[in-house]
Amino acid sequence: MEEEEEGISKPTAVTACTAMALLYVAILYAPTLILRLPPPPSLKTFMIRRFVCTAISSILSLLVSALILPIRSSEASILFGVYGIRVDHIWQAVLFPLSLTSLMYAGSLVLKTMLLVDSRRENATRDGEGISLQKFLASIVSVASNVLVWRSYVVAPLTEELVFRACMIPLLLCGGFKPYTVIRLCPIFFSLAHLNHLMEFYSKKNYSLIKTSLAVGLQLGYTVIFGSYASFLLIRTGHLLAPLVAHTFCNFMGLPVLFSRRSGMVSVAFLAGMVGYLWLLFPMTRPDLYNDRLNNCKCWHGYCSWD
Repeated sequence: MEEEEEGISKPTAVTACTAMALLYVAILYAPTLILRLPPPPSLKTFMIRRFVCTAISSILSLLVSALILPIRSSEASILFGVYGIRVDHIWQAVLFPLSLTSLMYAGSLVLKTMLLVDSRRENATRDGEGISLQKFLASIVSVASNVLVWRSYVVAPLTEELVFRACMIPLLLCGGFKPYTVIRLCPIFFSLAHLNHLMEFYSKKNYSLIKTSLAVGLQLGYTVIFGSYASFLLIRTGHLLAPLVAHTFCNFMGLPVLFSRRSGMVSVAFLAGMVGYLWLLFPMTRPDLYNDRLNNCKCWHGYCSWD
């Protein structure tokens, strides 16, 4: 970029990121603890209230990072480019990361395919025909109106990527942290936002501290791994869509399936997929695939040109 770059201190960057992570969680409880609003009468109302809270925290994080970062230009493409929000190279930012991420779930995809085939056969045998268009449309409407679907596949990926990747990564890089350090550091803040599930796990596990610790440990381990991968995608591509589509896909698939008793093909597919993932990780995230010119990178601070 032509504008003069000015850095910020590392303590400032870390403090701002910590505050954003805590705000993302704290604001979820603000309606009950601060505003003293009555408990929502239904799950749908409860989730909509949380959607509003996460939207507010995302906007506040964007504003805070915009005030801290030394952004000189008022040009929209540069301002949004700071956060990886871009309208160019969209198909690359969707197709390549989605294909790469799906390799980690090769075993899961094989198992889901087998279960789907079995289900179609059972339905055809029981009903005498396949799934009708009316049933298909009804299922689409049911999914689209499910508030939990919106939470898992739209609201959570979008707000979490905005706060924990789009806002934090430029701050940490501008604070002088190296890209590899940022990839290790960002997941720590991401994990902080999931500690609010501690009491939920504790009640579900019949108040067993050991079981709760195992459940929380598994979740934190998964969030650290995924957080590192999502940070890697944004740093390599400079495009927020890259970690966003990966996040949505991972939420849909859940934990990767390593093996299945019904078929050894699941384990073979998983191993083959992981080999392919590791082999293609850097080639499919080459910065030049997502930017016209590396010396005129679309993202501020030039972090998408990291190689």
